[in-house]
Amino acid sequence: MAGSAFDLTRRAALLGAPLLGALGMARASRAAPVNAESWTHEEFVAAMRRSGRPIEQSAAEFAAIQGRRAAYLARIEQYLRARLGGADPAVMAAFRAVPREYFHYNYAERRATPGDSYESEPKPWALGYGSALSDYLGQAYMTQICKPQAGDTTLEIGTGSGFQSSLLSRIVHRAYSIEIIEPLGHAVDRVFAPLGYDNVEGRVGDGYFGWPEVKGGFDIIIVTCAAQYAPPELFRQLKPGGRMIIPIGQPFKRGQVLYVYTKDDDGKVHSRRDVGVFFIPMTGTMMDKPKPADAVVSIRAPAPAAPASLPAADASAPDTVPTAPAEAAKP
Repeated sequence: MAGSAFDLTRRAALLGAPLLGALGMARASRAAPVNAESWTHEEFVAAMRRSGRPIEQSAAEFAAIQGRRAAYLARIEQYLRARLGGADPAVMAAFRAVPREYFHYNYAERRATPGDSYESEPKPWALGYGSALSDYLGQAYMTQICKPQAGDTTLEIGTGSGFQSSLLSRIVHRAYSIEIIEPLGHAVDRVFAPLGYDNVEGRVGDGYFGWPEVKGGFDIIIVTCAAQYAPPELFRQLKPGGRMIIPIGQPFKRGQVLYVYTKDDDGKVHSRRDVGVFFIPMTGTMMDKPKPADAVVSIRAPAPAAPASLPAADASAPDTVPTAPAEAAKP
């Protein structure tokens, strides 16, 4: 959000002091982004209604949900320390700020499910139309290995619930997200504004082609559906020094692997095999187009790294990082 403030100040300096004062007053009059650590039951219900998803919920039900947040945050921090050697303070701050209960919704059934949030045993939840809200430990892991920074511009392929891009938006300058499922994409595009997340932009489209209209490309591209190969256009839109996180494997089959691609200052792309995952598939062009000859350009692939694992004492740790919903895994 600091980037947005900078843009306003810079424009005002160019156009004159009177406009600076006007812009300052306009910004001051805008509601601050929602913070899950302090928002109220009334604010939650109002935000749900403004997003086009009205809900009937008692204050007691809301309080019970909030009572599980501390354990949820502690579990995420413990997981990141075990998997990655530490929890990035910016990632933890994003998880504290973004209200996960707001994103628990089945769009096909038009049914809010906030009572399922902050569950003690993390798992994916159906959103309808074959999509899912990934489990929160998987989202924490992928967010941290993206290494988001305050000035970054990010692109998510597979908006789903909107939770992942909302997390990134609390850290980066601007977050873009593409959803191929039309009714889901149009509905989820309405969830950001009621939270005051004005640096998130979504659209309906085929993520295979990325978002080429965004000038300068992306510092981070995070793909939250399993691709059979990394789409060449995404590499073209990745900035030098950028990172792309993408699950690669066959649809609805085990053996998918999360890959981390980085582009160096010379434009060469390097790959690292990370951990085993299980995601619902990338649809659209990915399902119809054979792997192009330039699908992997100038890749230097080191020997595969052994998947990280939690200590044996944590018997509840999943074997893979994110997992697709059981209903989506049917042949």
